Amino acid sequence: MIKAIIFDLDGTLVQTEALKAASYARAAMELRPDTFSEEEVIEAFKDVVGLSRGKVARGLMERFGLEESAGSRMEAFHVPTPWQAFVQVRLGIYESMVSDPEILRRHLCPYNVRLLKWARRRGIATGLATMSHCPQAIRVLQILKLKSEFDFIASRDDVENGKPDPEIYQLVANELAVSATECLVIEDSATGVKAALAAGMGCIAITTEFTSRGVHESGLLDDGWIVDSPPELQKVTERFIAQNES
Repeated sequence: MIKAIIFDLDGTLVQTEALKAASYARAAMELRPDTFSEEEVIEAFKDVVGLSRGKVARGLMERFGLEESAGSRMEAFHVPTPWQAFVQVRLGIYESMVSDPEILRRHLCPYNVRLLKWARRRGIATGLATMSHCPQAIRVLQILKLKSEFDFIASRDDVENGKPDPEIYQLVANELAVSATECLVIEDSATGVKAALAAGMGCIAITTEFTSRGVHESGLLDDGWIVDSPPELQKVTERFIAQNES
């Protein structure tokens, strides 16, 4: 029986992945102006979405030849590596985006949030497992008035290992006092799906333009548990719960 539904944040409840993609693109263009387009970097971001900040930065640096220009910013940001300087440029842009309530509200995922509130009404425990750092995640949740919808929130700051390691999902289950088999995870990326399955939990993937290809090509889930059309999410979730009732 499903007693808890655990949600990812970025790309699942709010389309911050689109904002992250745009921020990486604008940072790359700031480092190497007139070399490539914003659209090219956003397309490349789809290949690294869901990975750690460091892996995303290093992947995009290699793809677009940013190491030298990022290296020239190391001293200004007091960091020892070019990828960290690239991240700092990108974070300044991203922080400006997510500090704007109107931008965040425009990127809310209404059908996924509707499922969250449906679960609350049914008395199902709700958790959040996000690879965003705590201050950033809490600010987003507060702006969108979603913080109170969760019984427990875990961020990247709460675990040693990020997704696809199952640690964050195991942590949330422990705090909700439920077993892994009593949890259903709602994720958007192959990396997140791997983490949920490795934790021994059920999982439904609600894909986005950034994650659809990776989820389908991963072969991690049967097609019946991959939702490409957001309005179908609640129906698929109800079917999953019905199949796990005992």
